[in-house]
Amino acid sequence: MNTVKHWKDSNSQRSLKKRYRFWINPSLTAVFLATLLATYLDLFFVGKDIYRFPMRPMKDTFSINIAFTLGGLPVLVFIFLEAMNQVNRQGKVGLILFISLLMPIFEKFAEVMGWFEHTANWKHLYTFIGYLLFLTLIYLFYTWMKKRKG
Repeated sequence: MNTVKHWKDSNSQRSLKKRYRFWINPSLTAVFLATLLATYLDLFFVGKDIYRFPMRPMKDTFSINIAFTLGGLPVLVFIFLEAMNQVNRQGKVGLILFISLLMPIFEKFAEVMGWFEHTANWKHLYTFIGYLLFLTLIYLFYTWMKKRKG
């Protein structure tokens, strides 16, 4: 195999090939982690019969709602991360608390629409605490990736 070598007397610059790795981008990496984490949490809770998704795409194949987990959640997490970049420290805490407080309301709405059902002993406080931890973890991972990048 013939390889072309750079001629040392040439005035042209060497072309440095930079590989683009998606995990270098903190936003994409955090969205990917959020999607994986949400998928596995849904699979765990559905497997333990803590909650279920009666109306979901591809019922015969998936026990979870993949439309939300693989479509809606990544978009919402990306918007969340962009909003977190726009606010100060108190705003970040407030935004995480606000979104965490909204999630039990959306959960109740999903129940009324027939998209979500949970066991009788489920408390919506669990949803609040779960999203509080989830969003905090995703944002901490995102900031760690940003520091690591550069």
